[in-house]
Amino acid sequence: MKSLCGKTVPLTRIQKLIGKYMLQSKRQGPCFYLETSADITRLMDMRRAYCKQVGVRVTTNDFFFRAMAEALRKFPLMAGRLEDNGAGVRTFENAGIGFAVAAPQGLVVPVIKNILGKTLPQIAASSGALIKKARANKLSLDDFEGDDIVFSSLGMYGVSSFFAIKPPGVACIISAGKIAERFVPSEEGPAARKMMSVGLAADRRIVDEFYSAQFLGGIVRLLETPEMLVV
Repeated sequence: MKSLCGKTVPLTRIQKLIGKYMLQSKRQGPCFYLETSADITRLMDMRRAYCKQVGVRVTTNDFFFRAMAEALRKFPLMAGRLEDNGAGVRTFENAGIGFAVAAPQGLVVPVIKNILGKTLPQIAASSGALIKKARANKLSLDDFEGDDIVFSSLGMYGVSSFFAIKPPGVACIISAGKIAERFVPSEEGPAARKMMSVGLAADRRIVDEFYSAQFLGGIVRLLETPEMLVV
């Protein structure tokens, strides 16, 4: 690869568009940030056997998507949108989850639509198809529409934790770090557990810290009891 030092690197159309939207979000959306951690040992232990059982490759992110969807049933404002006049928050009929994908043309956020009506294998099939299209630069405009909440993960790059910038319009974005083995206290003594950082950036105009903390806790509880996500 040629060195880019000392050169002007032109921005792609997508980079310019995303930069414009992110600047708009930072200027207009007064965000607050929450962070917690999830013990996903049981999830990781069961995932491979579950994939064989259903005949679909289900990733850790797919479990996240299902957990987010289920938590939204109890906390729908986390996928709400502020009305143009600022008089209220419009909630979804059937939420769509956008998720960040590193594609050749830059970072893109395709959307898994109608996620509340999908099983975990169906979510995995949808996300897998969108990732394949993103990496082949074949996403359509329809693939980007309908995001009510967004997810981003940098764990595969060794990032322990981070807070992402939420796109304009949506109430929040969930971020996930790498899976790290840590020793945690237990009744039998310290035990090695697979832990993951989970962050949230939310628009204070739409939701408050207390409501958001309950939503984040709901996601963590579902990840820590993955049996609830495979039914």
